[in-house]
Amino acid sequence: MDFIDLKSQYAALRDNINARIQAVLDHGQYILGPEVKEMEAALVAYTGAKHCISVASGTEALLICLMALDLQPGDEVITSPFTFAATAEMIVLAGGVPVFVDIEPDTANIDATQIEAAITPRTKAIMPVSLYGQVADMDVINAIADKHGLAVIEDAAQSFGASYQSKKSCNLSTFGCTSFFPSKPLGCYGDGGAIFTSDDRLAQACREIRTHGQSQRYLHTRLGVGGRMDTLQCAVVLGKLDRFGWEIERRLALGDAYARKLQAAAPGLQLLAVRDDRDCVWAQYTVFVDDREAVQAALKAAGIPTAVHYPRPLHHQPAYAQYGHPDACPNSVAAARRVMSLPMSADLTDEQQDHVVSALAAAIG
Repeated sequence: MDFIDLKSQYAALRDNINARIQAVLDHGQYILGPEVKEMEAALVAYTGAKHCISVASGTEALLICLMALDLQPGDEVITSPFTFAATAEMIVLAGGVPVFVDIEPDTANIDATQIEAAITPRTKAIMPVSLYGQVADMDVINAIADKHGLAVIEDAAQSFGASYQSKKSCNLSTFGCTSFFPSKPLGCYGDGGAIFTSDDRLAQACREIRTHGQSQRYLHTRLGVGGRMDTLQCAVVLGKLDRFGWEIERRLALGDAYARKLQAAAPGLQLLAVRDDRDCVWAQYTVFVDDREAVQAALKAAGIPTAVHYPRPLHHQPAYAQYGHPDACPNSVAAARRVMSLPMSADLTDEQQDHVVSALAAAIG
């Protein structure tokens, strides 16, 4: 059993993906070829955002957004410590200071009720993370941001396809940034990402920044980066889009089935909460367990791979320890000790899921 079954997905989409790749090989426009604009237009239609700017990775998307906001040295960006390092990494690389706010213990998303207390005169933006595929409480976050004149950047690397109050992730705030890393809900076959915004000025800034700050060829009007997404990777995403709606429906159904089966087989197991006004596309299907190493070993013996997203919060990481006291964000510290992700992808079979559930129930007793 694969943790994420990309081989079955490719088998189902082989003809589409191969044809898309071959078209790029035939026309030879490997950088900013026609597939780039075609993919951007398709994702605008999907999310409802006015602009999509494809970029080299989800990490690059965060950096470019911060640059478009003209983040200055010492400016603060409020975010969660319970996330992949790229979230804080880009804040620091852009010259900013990450300010960590703890998570909700049941969703593992940033606790929006704690954000306002973390705002200072140096605060420039709020960067909530849509962890595991569920959007944070964006209404509350946006209201706080509007009150204080702040931008909001949704780190939606794991939540493309998710909905919040009938709107799509990536179309909920100033910016939405997603990743097309192969394991994401919509993945390419390398690195790739996208920025979404409905602000014309910020969209233009992002387009210029991704191409070395050029407003036109060899006219550099701002500091930029080499942040373009390869045409071949855009072609792969386009080859997957016809099936993506079904994959999201399947992820939602598998998530519901995991919850139902685990509640029956292991009633003491703590599951990740999903709020009533949103869904979760389960980039990782994550549960909370005690004695995690023993549980993982038992599942491995049963042929079931697991993963931990994430074993250490960022303020406990050597590179970011200066930005938070070790005793801060206790919910993040507690979650890092207990979270464990189970196999999840749209091509996970019901039989495979039953095997995971029975093995996990046996492992935790």
